[in-house]
Amino acid sequence: MTDAPLDPLAAFRLDGRVAIVTGASAGLGRRFARVLHAAGATVVAAARRAEALEELAAELGDRLVPVPTDLAVDGDRARLVARAVDAGGRLDVLVNNAGISTIVPAEREAPEEWARVVELNLTAPFRLAQLAYEPMLATGGGTIVNVSSILGLVAGTPVKQAGYCASKGGLVNLTRELGAQWARRGIRVNGIAPGWFRSEMTEVMWGDPASEAYVERGAPLGREGAEHELDGALLFLASDASSYVVGQTLAVDGGWTIT
Repeated sequence: MTDAPLDPLAAFRLDGRVAIVTGASAGLGRRFARVLHAAGATVVAAARRAEALEELAAELGDRLVPVPTDLAVDGDRARLVARAVDAGGRLDVLVNNAGISTIVPAEREAPEEWARVVELNLTAPFRLAQLAYEPMLATGGGTIVNVSSILGLVAGTPVKQAGYCASKGGLVNLTRELGAQWARRGIRVNGIAPGWFRSEMTEVMWGDPASEAYVERGAPLGREGAEHELDGALLFLASDASSYVVGQTLAVDGGWTIT
């Protein structure tokens, strides 16, 4: 194998490629959609909130395809992948970002709450990966980026959410297993584990002095993350820049998981 021409930034481009981003109506998912769009991809943005998706489409233009989707419904998952292939004749990137959480001590977490969290956070990414497999294979491969969490890597934080931690930990190992199974077929599977970022899911923590102090103490950088600080990790794993990276989950957490 010979070295490619020395143009390192070109490897991060996604021109001509089609990407799905789930949970794209707000927060990190909306940022992810913007980043992939800026890198040249046609982005198929999925979420339940149709109005928010339309606003994103109006902002970004004709390479943003809004697809209202309930990821708890398998038929919606299949329609989402089919819509992506229809939009660009191919599917190159899948970003499994959508997720939910319940904050409750484990002894009080209801079975239906547990099931709902696992369905959205673990089963939906697996099914979308399965559905994306054939379209990606048809064009020589693709990349899947599973958005986990540092709570899929560590335990014992003040936020009591056993279902969320279990589902995100499962997603980390699913990333490894799919990476191992599909790498030689040209489909690379990796993940991102964000630390503490301000979002709808974490809003319960902000404004509470004890929680904010906990975040500041736990990360060597001494602060929470800003949305743009995930841009590089996402683009790296979604693009050819990570062509020799398989099955890894990159913690973007200000050093939280090394302490």
